[in-house]
Amino acid sequence: MIEQSLSKPSFSLSIPIPKPPKSKYSFSCSYTKIRCEMVDYPSSSNIDAKHPQIPTIISNGSSSSASVDLKNMEKGPYPYPGGGKMGPYTGRDPNVKKPEWLRQKAPQGERFDEVKESLSRLKLNTVCQEAQCPNIGECWNGGGDGIATATIMVLGDTCTRGCRFCAVKTSRNPPPPDPMEPLNTALAIASWGVDYIVITSVDRDDLPDGGSGHFAQTVRAMKELKPEIMVECLTSDFRGDLKAVDTLVHSGLDVFAHNVETVKRLQRIVRDPRAGYEQSLLVLETCKNQ
Repeated sequence: MIEQSLSKPSFSLSIPIPKPPKSKYSFSCSYTKIRCEMVDYPSSSNIDAKHPQIPTIISNGSSSSASVDLKNMEKGPYPYPGGGKMGPYTGRDPNVKKPEWLRQKAPQGERFDEVKESLSRLKLNTVCQEAQCPNIGECWNGGGDGIATATIMVLGDTCTRGCRFCAVKTSRNPPPPDPMEPLNTALAIASWGVDYIVITSVDRDDLPDGGSGHFAQTVRAMKELKPEIMVECLTSDFRGDLKAVDTLVHSGLDVFAHNVETVKRLQRIVRDPRAGYEQSLLVLETCKNQ
């Protein structure tokens, strides 16, 4: 049933809502009435250009005013400097075309093929491949300095966490680490002839030490084959296990690195719940104080 009044732009709508049956063979309905009323906007002469007032209807039916930025309302719920509207997490307008410089050519080249072959032969993983890095062709081909580089990822190719920004595979129970991985990593890096290498890893919450022992063994193997090489370890937070952090710090590495990933406010949105801003700072502070 619809009731409509011609004196004022409003209408009422009655909607039948079934009641739960009292017994197996009975059924009844009740009606709930919803009233909608149109409110006229004030004339333009009554609106303050800097703080426009738009009447609103509050729960008791009386009229109230709220300050609204009409300019931002036109742009959408998430205004940003470029105009239009942006997603709540991405920080950019989803309707705006991405810039051309963001596009990369498919990786190819002789050096690229050599690095890829050596990694495949020694069954090594790289964050370049697993995280689908768009700059893989530039790094593996030597870039501007002519030295091919890759960031080795140890402890397998499957992570126990699921951060929103990461493309690495995830699993609660990934395969155990390859015992030959530390030696194979050292052999591959020694054959590249680089002076600086970055080693990173997936999170391994399934291991008692978070994989710090395996990580440290990899560093020692590289230092034995090439003592002059500088090794940077980009680590996980080891669930805040400071003993695991200490194990890696004293493995012979040259640089200890750990990513906080984002500001404190966005931690729960961007990172896996098992990670945390304070936990990451604790890891870095512990390393610094060693």
